[in-house]
Amino acid sequence: MTSVRRRRRIGALLAAVLIATLLPLAHATEGAEAAPAAVETYPLEDAFPASPDFVLTVNGLAVPVQDYAGYDIAQFAMGSGDAVIRITKLNNTNIGSYSISPLKLGLVGTVSGSSLTFTVDRDEYLIVKIDGRPELVIAIDPLETDRPPRSGAGVFDVTAAPYNAAAGSTAYSTDALQTALNDAAAWGSAHGGQGVVYVPAGVYRLGTLYLRSNLKLYLAPGAVLRYTGEREHYDVHWRKNSQSRDVTWFLSTRYSSSNITIAGRGVIDGNGMASLKPGNLGVNLLVPIYTDGFRVEGITFRESSSWAIMPTRSSDMEFRDIKIFNRFDMGENDGIDVMESSDVTVSNAIGIGLDDPFSTKTWANHIDLFARVPGDPRPLENVTFDDLVSWTWCYGLKVGQGVFQQQRNVTFRNATIYDAAVGIGVHHKYGSAAALSIQFEDIDIERIRHDNDGNRTWMALWTGATSEGFGPVADVDLTRIRVRDAGTTPARINGVPGAPITDVRFEAIRMPGSTTTAADLAEMRVTNVSDAGNIQIVR
Repeated sequence: MTSVRRRRRIGALLAAVLIATLLPLAHATEGAEAAPAAVETYPLEDAFPASPDFVLTVNGLAVPVQDYAGYDIAQFAMGSGDAVIRITKLNNTNIGSYSISPLKLGLVGTVSGSSLTFTVDRDEYLIVKIDGRPELVIAIDPLETDRPPRSGAGVFDVTAAPYNAAAGSTAYSTDALQTALNDAAAWGSAHGGQGVVYVPAGVYRLGTLYLRSNLKLYLAPGAVLRYTGEREHYDVHWRKNSQSRDVTWFLSTRYSSSNITIAGRGVIDGNGMASLKPGNLGVNLLVPIYTDGFRVEGITFRESSSWAIMPTRSSDMEFRDIKIFNRFDMGENDGIDVMESSDVTVSNAIGIGLDDPFSTKTWANHIDLFARVPGDPRPLENVTFDDLVSWTWCYGLKVGQGVFQQQRNVTFRNATIYDAAVGIGVHHKYGSAAALSIQFEDIDIERIRHDNDGNRTWMALWTGATSEGFGPVADVDLTRIRVRDAGTTPARINGVPGAPITDVRFEAIRMPGSTTTAADLAEMRVTNVSDAGNIQIVR
């Protein structure tokens, strides 16, 4: 348990005391020592259809299950205590097999006919596989501890006068919401804090939105900010050459901003398939750019048609309790790409999608991403990803591909790779700067079932000599890695002449079927090595 989660659970315990009497609870197990946890469900809006595969209860309370492309989703929050989760197949056939990931949690269920029951004692992000059904992602959040009031000094309810934002399939509320955002930021600046924009439950169809300093955007459970699919509603911020289409930033910060928060249990929805209609406009869901003191807590990001979250040329940023649910039938939909930023933490997060859920990158001004962005490129340093679940067809955890500016002190720790083509990796494909001091710690790699660039392996550290240059990689630590599936291609460490990969240290690497840690590269299946030096192995 990380210190971040310990602090969060203290707050969750206090919240549970306040709301426990308001929620119907039923404890489903006999002889359990812990009291049942307080449970809060989130409304399932009509825009998200119900699952045809499963129903779910937690402590006897029904939790909506969403049908999605490639997997189903259930979300709720819990306080201190036990949560008894019961999943039932809708066709009532008996359950033959199941798995509950992260496997390292050791969660074991009881099967009774068409139902699977198991207990968790804290908030977790889980993936449950039952027979041949789609995976069921169960995203359990901590209870909110700082939910703002809906009205009062410095609080701006977007559905109240003078804004009168309307939810629904035909309403268009951009002007109302943007005005509320501007008013709240002005209030925060005048009063030395943050003005709060309160968005109640409902689906709000919106165009481009901008966030200013001293602002908190609060999305209540069931609140959905949704891309409309109409190109004329959006500013064009860059052009993605590899996809031959323009891209918009759905929500972004104004340059030189500070002290901005997005919080709650609502959803920022890219409505990604809508972007494939005529007009062909890609969507980045959130772009905090040229900002500092930026926080995101509890938000779900869904169906981006380009990179979902892009912290860019910024500092002092935190992303906590976030869920990124992207599709597997839509490419270049990375989860969170931290770019040219410093002092960034991503903690307690689940990222799912065809492309890399968690990565770092640096670029140059001539790259398509920055062609319309003023200012100079920046190095990236002091970025930490902690307590993650990653599911992808590409890299579970990754540095690269862009390394035009130096990347230093990047840490991935306490992570589960549910499935990937490459579990963990550094891919220095573009640029000539160095990638230095990279740590992968306490990583559990469960499945390697896909292929990316000819790789299907638990680890890939490699440099590509391209027309955009090439640079060195040094000081890479891989510590306490549990490899349950090594893939089908060799793990690799491949520099290039003039840009080697050096000072790679393996410690306590446990390979499939082994009860002890690996003693050499051969045991770790690291048999593709070139232009590399000073490789150390510690058992």
